Amino acid sequence: MGIVAHVDAGKTSLTERLLFAAGVIDRVGRVDDGNTQTDSMDLERKRGITIRSAVVSFALGDLPVNLIDTPGHSDFIAEVERALSVLDGAVLVLSAVEGVQPQTRLLMRTLDRLRIPTLLFVNKIDRVGARYDELLADIRRLLTPAAVPMASVADLGLRTASVVPLPVQRAEVGEMLAERNDSFLEQYLEGAEVDHAVELRRQVAKAGMYPVYFGSAMTGVGIDEVIEGIRTWLPRAIAGPEDELRARVFKVERGAAGQKVASARIVSGTLAARTSVAVHPVDAPTYQVRPTGIDVFGDGGRHSVDRAEAGQIVALRGLKSIRIGDQLGVRTAQVGRLFAPPTLETVVSARDRVKLFQALTQLAEQDPLIRVRKADEITVSLYGEVQKEVIASLLESEYGVGVTFSETTPIHVERLIGTGAATREITEGPWAAGVGFRVSPVAEGIEYHLEVELGGLPRAFHTAIEETVRQTLHQGLFGWEIPDIRVELTHTAYWSPVTVASDFRRLVPLVLLQAIAQAGTTVLEPVNHFELDVPSDAVSRVLAHVAEHRGVVTQTTLTETQAHIEGTIPAATTHPFESMLPTLGRGEALLAATFHSYTPVPGPPPTRRRTDGNPLNEKQYVLNLSRVV
Repeated sequence: MGIVAHVDAGKTSLTERLLFAAGVIDRVGRVDDGNTQTDSMDLERKRGITIRSAVVSFALGDLPVNLIDTPGHSDFIAEVERALSVLDGAVLVLSAVEGVQPQTRLLMRTLDRLRIPTLLFVNKIDRVGARYDELLADIRRLLTPAAVPMASVADLGLRTASVVPLPVQRAEVGEMLAERNDSFLEQYLEGAEVDHAVELRRQVAKAGMYPVYFGSAMTGVGIDEVIEGIRTWLPRAIAGPEDELRARVFKVERGAAGQKVASARIVSGTLAARTSVAVHPVDAPTYQVRPTGIDVFGDGGRHSVDRAEAGQIVALRGLKSIRIGDQLGVRTAQVGRLFAPPTLETVVSARDRVKLFQALTQLAEQDPLIRVRKADEITVSLYGEVQKEVIASLLESEYGVGVTFSETTPIHVERLIGTGAATREITEGPWAAGVGFRVSPVAEGIEYHLEVELGGLPRAFHTAIEETVRQTLHQGLFGWEIPDIRVELTHTAYWSPVTVASDFRRLVPLVLLQAIAQAGTTVLEPVNHFELDVPSDAVSRVLAHVAEHRGVVTQTTLTETQAHIEGTIPAATTHPFESMLPTLGRGEALLAATFHSYTPVPGPPPTRRRTDGNPLNEKQYVLNLSRVV
């Protein structure tokens, strides 16, 4: 089970309450005091936010629960994505005061897309400004029309606030269930005796209905009802230890001795230490490993075991090449990308560049969306400014590297303008290899196809060609990645036994980039979709600055006191615009920006220094081919 929420909605406080109710802790920690069970990093305690997903296991009666507490800040959305990929159910937390916030809507859309059964918990009913009817209307309008309240609230907005459970067997619930099930509707209209609870459990399991609970994680009001809701409505995992092994890695970290520790959810089957198991990477061939140690999470901690079974979350040691997203045992369908990759990057500087690069490379293992590039300077990709502080803190505390950052800049991409082809015969260069490519644009993703006989080349050479093609596409004519392209291998040649794989690895970038140069590329910049809440009397000032920062407003909703504005704005100007909002909105403005699309860059295309040190553009490209190689 996962707990997800917009930052400050109270999900870590809810986690503390669940742990207290389960007897795992004897005292409820406070985020503000920095003494919560799942926030273990110094920076998490200092800032009062969750940065890394934390796992804790316990029992609610006869129900074993693996709970994953996830970050709420949008800079750490990648951490949320990894947790969502292994969940049976979720609790989405909202504040009764702030209500449905932009990040809440993003999370709800993702939960719905993955069909994850979800309960909604409205927190902070004891705070001044807490809402009930108005908030329920917002939930149904902005999140899902299938939200069914499971309680009403007495003394709303007061310290004495309490919840009054509502019966499931009531007309409102029956009508909502009937709208979503024709057979239930038929029985309902005929006046037959129907069990609302049975049908609600079935529809929740299919992510068709969403029970809404109310309470206060700080005082504990409504927590018993939420626990009963978790036990009653969220479906339990049913796969057993006798089934084939299926497991997914969702977190990788380094232990005290620097060794890799991989957290994985065992969906089915049994995993034993020192026993060979197949690993299916996201983008590499399957290989075999033998875990040297297995820890399972339980009773609020973790302990070593010889084997683990379906339903458990494990920490695996001894897997040197393991990465986030890898599958163990039998391969299953991959969960596609849930959120967009980061669209910003910054230059990182330190006295010891070698140590800095090694440390960043290890951090990238823990977060595959932290891309590290090494040219004349070392750059890393980011979701936002808060992430800089986190990376700096991790480098200082875990690796002893003090760093400084440059100004954050957007990550552009290149897209093919047309088609192109290039061939280099085996007799035309210093390599004992020949290769030819044809390239063309596609809507999404990298497509690699063989237009040659597979048996005409040893398999190791084919592997070297494909790996080098994918690596070369990280840097196009202007130095930016080419993410959407079809590459066809049209020609190969080799001399046996003279030719080696490295001949192809050196030749492929030259020929592939020649084909890309013939097709031509255009540079695109990332554009964000934004949602902005500001006081009504600040709308005109805010709209003027949106236009000044190249933003486009698509929708504006006004009330007496507040305005909700939606639109698009380039990633390059998002942070400068955001930094002005506290003044423009008198401290009451709330902005959430998420990646929307790539659009052509106005004016001359920006170039990016390649990792080989060559600043390339389309005109200079052909002259620099030999230097590239």
